[in-house]
Amino acid sequence: MNGNIRVGNLFGIPFYVNPSWFFVLGLVTLSYGGDLAQFPQLSGITPWLLGFVAALLLFASVVAHELGHSFVALAQGIEVKSITLFLFGGLASLGKESETPLQAFLVAIAGPVVSLLLFGLFLLISNQLALPTPLAAIVSMLAYINLALAVFNLIPGLPLDGGNVLKSVVWQITGNPNKGVIFASRVGQLFGWLAVIIGALSIFGVSQIGSFWTLLIGFFLLQNAGFSAQTARVQDTLGSYKVEEAIIPDSPIVSADLTLREFVNEYVIGKKEWRKFLVTNEDNKLMGVLLIDSLKQVPTSQWTEVLVKDLIQPADTIKTIQAEQSLLDAVKLLEDQTSPQLTVIRGDGVVVGLLEKASVLRFLQEKAQAKAA
Repeated sequence: MNGNIRVGNLFGIPFYVNPSWFFVLGLVTLSYGGDLAQFPQLSGITPWLLGFVAALLLFASVVAHELGHSFVALAQGIEVKSITLFLFGGLASLGKESETPLQAFLVAIAGPVVSLLLFGLFLLISNQLALPTPLAAIVSMLAYINLALAVFNLIPGLPLDGGNVLKSVVWQITGNPNKGVIFASRVGQLFGWLAVIIGALSIFGVSQIGSFWTLLIGFFLLQNAGFSAQTARVQDTLGSYKVEEAIIPDSPIVSADLTLREFVNEYVIGKKEWRKFLVTNEDNKLMGVLLIDSLKQVPTSQWTEVLVKDLIQPADTIKTIQAEQSLLDAVKLLEDQTSPQLTVIRGDGVVVGLLEKASVLRFLQEKAQAKAA
């Protein structure tokens, strides 16, 4: 999984860490350990051990943030494929998008809400309990780290949680989730460029604000926001066309009443090499599929006597989609199943043809060329 290391499960959700996380873990441990070494009551390796514990608690807060997203998604019936810790924090990978703007908003806001609750909890512990000074410093640090985590993630640009909140708002206004993604992605790119500029100015000593990390975060925002926008534009385009517009030209459809000899002469010899054919009845409705290899079961001397319908496999083995559905629905189905093709049928059951990824891509290319002409 992109080089990520699986370390177990959290509430049934696969949990991964990216190799980059170990670098940050070490860096945070050294930083916090150095701060704690200033306390005279801590000696030897104790500050560094406490720094390591503090770093783990910090990332536990990040995991709790991602679990907030995950639990709300699970409540909506959305699969959570994994939670991953990486260089810039954490990521909960969801199986699909929420079905409504409100549901999308609730998933997005859940993470920052958890971080704010942790901020309040740690702040209460720090203020109400008489803790040893080093431990109080760790608890106070965790409180304000969670506050910073919540505030940073509420920046209204993708891929941050605030961007998903903004996406849900635009979705509610326009009725189009892809328009929400595109708008929130553009805002995310704006914040990305701002972070890159601030980080670069600090590196060259022009500004005291920002750091090398600001620069890296800026590039992270730019890359992911750009990818989100590109994906949304493709989905918006796919959603504007119907399945029947992108079927394979001259799809392999044959009548069930043909003899095998007629079938071979009309559809096999000198024709495009298909490995299977859709078989229809007299009303052009789907009966099943004929595999070319099944012809080997019948001696050629009997091909004038045996009909196509005698060799077909039942229609319930065929993956179908309605001709009136969007191409976006079709692409999602093609991605989710092992079959490389879908059989397209109209509402009255009449077979229209076959659809595959290559035919969708060819259709989109033709449309793009027509617009450019």
